[in-house]
Amino acid sequence: MVASAAACGVLFTTLTSCGDGQEPKKADARSADARKDKAEERTTGLKRIPDVGDRLRSEIPDDSRQVVAVYGAGKNSADSTVVLYTRTGSTWDKAAGWKAHNGRKGWTTEHHEDDKRSPVGVFTLTDAGGALPDPGALLPYTESAAIQAPRYWAKPYWHDFDYVIAIDYNRVKGTAPNDPTRPQGQSKGGSIWLHMDHGSGTSACVSLPKAAMVKLLRTLDPKQNPVVVMGDRAGLKA
Repeated sequence: MVASAAACGVLFTTLTSCGDGQEPKKADARSADARKDKAEERTTGLKRIPDVGDRLRSEIPDDSRQVVAVYGAGKNSADSTVVLYTRTGSTWDKAAGWKAHNGRKGWTTEHHEDDKRSPVGVFTLTDAGGALPDPGALLPYTESAAIQAPRYWAKPYWHDFDYVIAIDYNRVKGTAPNDPTRPQGQSKGGSIWLHMDHGSGTSACVSLPKAAMVKLLRTLDPKQNPVVVMGDRAGLKA
């Protein structure tokens, strides 16, 4: 989009260079817009995580140097984009990004069991695991057949839990992702993970391509205190 806008700006300047002195101002305005677009698309040296408002930003721990941002397309949408940000000093860099899915009914700030919506908020990431062997995870990794998706599920879902990263919503940190303990009670839901994608919405988890899960497992470092900040775009900006 930036390259296209810049190209149009050059073409416009060429066509109006013999004008009456008024048209170049439009070219200048176009160039200013292009510069603004370019600034908004910066991926390094960011002062803050893009499109995350003060409320949720204040919940990101000061010592967190890795943030997985989940940008939901809409409050009632199952589509989202996941971006990994890493911090150096006082600024953030975009390390990677992927298309993803969230709860099939969208997002909520009051998640409860079986509402098919993902919870909006900031949550720590402390534990990982899966049905497959450890691919080189830095987080504590539990390999277990008990994590495997049930075979009575439809076949496209069988590999959902080959790799998972537990989102610390209503769970005990330091336990395997499938630990059933829910400190806030069953009604508040739980077992919300980052896991492999099957091409559509989830019960409440966030799902990503296999390559993305491997990248996150090999990158998220407990020494960097990683967190996920997640929600629909309007909810994130609030």
